[in-house]
Amino acid sequence: MADFAVILAAAGKSSRFRDKHYKKPFAPLANKAVWLHSAEKFLARKDVRQVLIAVAEDDLQWFQEKFAANLMILGVDVIRGGRTRAETVSRALAHVTESVDFIAVHDAARPCLAEVWIEELFAAAVEHGAVIPAIPVTETLKRVDKDHRVLETVPREGLWRAQTPQVFRADWLKEAHAQAGDSEATDDAALVEALGHAVHVVSGSPLNIKITTRADLTLAAAMLKILPKPKLDGPAHPFDDMWR
Repeated sequence: MADFAVILAAAGKSSRFRDKHYKKPFAPLANKAVWLHSAEKFLARKDVRQVLIAVAEDDLQWFQEKFAANLMILGVDVIRGGRTRAETVSRALAHVTESVDFIAVHDAARPCLAEVWIEELFAAAVEHGAVIPAIPVTETLKRVDKDHRVLETVPREGLWRAQTPQVFRADWLKEAHAQAGDSEATDDAALVEALGHAVHVVSGSPLNIKITTRADLTLAAAMLKILPKPKLDGPAHPFDDMWR
């Protein structure tokens, strides 16, 4: 069985979240912080050997104090993030244990993650080496200028919206970041693509939203209630639904 490490990216500025007390990965959602929802899903898996969360330097001390109990109980490693997403992930990679075969990178602000999606992505990563979840674009796309005037309608055929977790062979991802330099890439798949490796797409879900504004917390709370349930190895307990 392949072994996995997971990097949770949580070093962004959260400029559009507009909360006086919390950045979006740390805000309360359904009685726990946003980042904990996805972290716990990964930590429940036997093939996940390590979970790291990369936090902005300005938030590091506060985060370690605020979530000290969670970090100790769950065994999550806290890493100092960088100026860009690429730099943040690169710093986390330096702390990933050498024994893992694959590394997943996930937005800490995506709390609505189902176990069955992780299972599918991990299996596809073992088969292909690099996979991302994504959903096809269905809306009409417009390119506009700085004055908000439409310049053109962009064909949506073949366009997909990338999500996370994105999962890669550990050696591919490490090489991609070693070659990236000061890349402004907004996802890790772009860096792996630049090496010439094929990145395969697994169908994502509209439920896998990324928290951007405070209004998204209300939407995420509703989505958490309708996420696909874990697959059971045996028959369900007759009162199983009472506990879901």
